[in-house]
Amino acid sequence: MKLLSSRRSGLWLVLLFLAITAAVYWPGLQGSYLFDDYPNIVDNHGVQPPDASLPSLINAALSSPASDLKRPLASLSFAINYLTSGLDPFWMKVTNLVIHLLNGLLVFLLARALLLVRKEDAPMANRFPAVESGMARAGVVGALVAGGWLLLPINLTGVLYVVQRMESMANLFVLIGLIGYVNGRRRMLADTSDNSLAGNGNFGFFPNFPGFVLCLISITIPTAFGLLAKETAVMLPLYALLTEWVLFRFGKSIEIRYVEVKAPQRDLRVVGLHLLVLVLPMLLGLVWLVPGLLKPETWASRDFTLGTRLLSEARIVVHYIAWTLLPMPSALSFYHDDFRISVGLTTPWSTLGSIAFLIIFIGAGIWLRSRKPLVAMGMALFLGCHLLTGTILPLELIYEHRNYFASFGLLMAVVPVLAAPCNRPFALPRHVLLGGLFLCWAALTALTSYAWGDPLRLAEDLASRAPDSPRSQYELGRTCIIYSHYDPASPFTSLAYAPLERSAALPGSSILPEQALIFMNAKMHLPLKDSWWRSLIAKLKAHTPGVQDESSLGALTQCARENRCDLPQDRMVDAFMAALAHPHPSARLLATYGDYAWNVLNDKELGMRMTKEAIETSPNEAAYQITFIRMMVAQGRTNEAAQALQQLERLNIGGRLNNSLAPLREQLARLPRE
Repeated sequence: MKLLSSRRSGLWLVLLFLAITAAVYWPGLQGSYLFDDYPNIVDNHGVQPPDASLPSLINAALSSPASDLKRPLASLSFAINYLTSGLDPFWMKVTNLVIHLLNGLLVFLLARALLLVRKEDAPMANRFPAVESGMARAGVVGALVAGGWLLLPINLTGVLYVVQRMESMANLFVLIGLIGYVNGRRRMLADTSDNSLAGNGNFGFFPNFPGFVLCLISITIPTAFGLLAKETAVMLPLYALLTEWVLFRFGKSIEIRYVEVKAPQRDLRVVGLHLLVLVLPMLLGLVWLVPGLLKPETWASRDFTLGTRLLSEARIVVHYIAWTLLPMPSALSFYHDDFRISVGLTTPWSTLGSIAFLIIFIGAGIWLRSRKPLVAMGMALFLGCHLLTGTILPLELIYEHRNYFASFGLLMAVVPVLAAPCNRPFALPRHVLLGGLFLCWAALTALTSYAWGDPLRLAEDLASRAPDSPRSQYELGRTCIIYSHYDPASPFTSLAYAPLERSAALPGSSILPEQALIFMNAKMHLPLKDSWWRSLIAKLKAHTPGVQDESSLGALTQCARENRCDLPQDRMVDAFMAALAHPHPSARLLATYGDYAWNVLNDKELGMRMTKEAIETSPNEAAYQITFIRMMVAQGRTNEAAQALQQLERLNIGGRLNNSLAPLREQLARLPRE
């Protein structure tokens, strides 16, 4: 009975934190979509299936434009939300909040399991009383870790930024996998040292699995499922390895870990598991990735190179530590495109200082491995989390949601130290500091959540937090346009110009602000400034178009095609020519120009040629092939259309394209044979 009571220690506390978190986030659920929510959800008709049939769901699962791996589990969850409540962002965000709360409960279970590993550092004769009292203490401290993690302001975008369900869902499986691995290793150690310890039931929710089998399952199956939500789940085996290196040390028994012996026994099964699951795939991945990363065209659409990215990320990772533990509103600005890229060790000077700090940070973690294992493990997990997104991949430099798991590592390093018992030195200052941090985290998250509850309030808040961010100023102008309802007499119409023109003039901005200005005035039949077109075309000439530039051209094309915007054709052609002048244009850009040529310029041959090039560039994208077949049907080119239809049917996995293929077949059947 006492053991059962100990196992429940901390549970009521974590339930309280879950309730507080739900209350803090509730105002933010009333808000709207933002930024990448539009291409991934609002404008992505693939995640808006007409019904719940298997083909429709398969098509939804494979419709994400965010990754070549399609992130089918996350996309499917968006589709299910759509089927139950449409595109209402409230219910999308409610789902995100539920996932976040589930993750908070898993963080509690993981933190408690990790804390209990150290509680077994007691003499064998006193092991069982130590385990019972240790469970009570571990439960409370684990609840504090989970509560802090739930309320951290840096984790807010993993909840209220709808598209980042991909991140929170991937980490749901990461946390499950780590809990299973830790409990599996504890079972392995207990089985080899004292079988009676293995029978005390203190191994989480996995009592019937042999320890090694549980470890194997826990770092393979959750990784596979997590990858279906987002690629960051691939880091689970690394997290398991870091936990092993710090806490378990590849040992065969509990005594081997804590008693100094001349020749400690290693469990070769564990060593082999990590070689097979982590080291070998990592080496193969690097062999596959590195040649492409060394090509200049890989970085052509970025404002940084591989070298300047690595220098910049040193500063960014240090910033993440401060933003997690001691956040300021101006730091957590959501948009970070105003970040100054490091072009040398001393440009800016903080680059060298950050590199020195990280070297000291890593050295301290190694030194603390034997003295303060939980602190060392937390530091290792934080750095390990950023190895994927903060090193050699040509991703955007900064995103707050990249700390969704990394923040757990920092809290594991800090909270147990601050929450140490009163019989330890400086108990009162430590506990006061911990309480102050909790109040700070909860207050800032609550204030930010309130801002997220209204689109205009959020746009104004983020623009004030990051006045030099092109994206924040653009978003404020775009929001004013939405509130204007395209009425020239609306006060919001005049309010939109200043932030949009400021955004267009800021260094590093895309053509989004120019596109918004042109789009707004064209829809309201107001004059279009020539300076907007000159700026737009100059930007497209200067840099390889990015995703936002392509989206802007797509929006203008759609507006012109639907006769809602009277856009000068010569300016539009100049813009496309500037964008296409760079090497290796994307399939999306080629298809957009094909759309404009076919529907606006009425140049059918050019439209078909551009669309065909898009297919050759991205042969697995069905949308381009569907468009091409429709073009050939409209031209009466029966044989070519039939051949293209046969190629398209190869992409009809699980019948996901049935709704598109059926009308194409009907149209083709009505054509006379050539």
